Amino acid sequence: MRPELLVPGARWARLAADGVAVAGLVSFVAAFWFDAVVVALFALVLLGITVPRVARLPGPLQVATGVTILIGAWAATLDWYVAVPSLDLVIHTVLNALLAVVGVLVMRRLGWLPRRLHPVGTVVLATGLGAVLAVLWEVGEWVGYTFISGEIGVGYDDTIGDLAWATLGSLGAGLLLVASERSRDG
Repeated sequence: MRPELLVPGARWARLAADGVAVAGLVSFVAAFWFDAVVVALFALVLLGITVPRVARLPGPLQVATGVTILIGAWAATLDWYVAVPSLDLVIHTVLNALLAVVGVLVMRRLGWLPRRLHPVGTVVLATGLGAVLAVLWEVGEWVGYTFISGEIGVGYDDTIGDLAWATLGSLGAGLLLVASERSRDG
């Protein structure tokens, strides 16, 4: 396997990350049995699985991100959000937290950030990045609803709730990043 695709971490994390990658590919192929919206959704899932892999982020983070994004996509596809309404907010909270961490770590790997930010800077960056990702997601939902399919669930309460919980999750992610850096240092 190409060295840039090897998963850093324990054997279980490497195997689990490989399993998540395979599940992402299988899900993308399965999406073609649905409609164009589902295909586009699972293309985004593949992006969400690929970026942490190519960035060589820690295996457990790759697994958590991949599993959460897969659950979120299948929940949307199979109407689990209708059956379990609070699941939407849980996924927005957890997934945005994970994506905020991925974003901060990728920016560090690319040299766009200093190796260490002031703790407040880390929290603000993670929160802001997560909030921006949440806004982009909600705009995508609106575009999909307006121009592709009226079946995509949107509405004022849904959008504001999603944005609020996603931002809170990202804030929590920033605090956890600071805590993990402090524990590593010392």
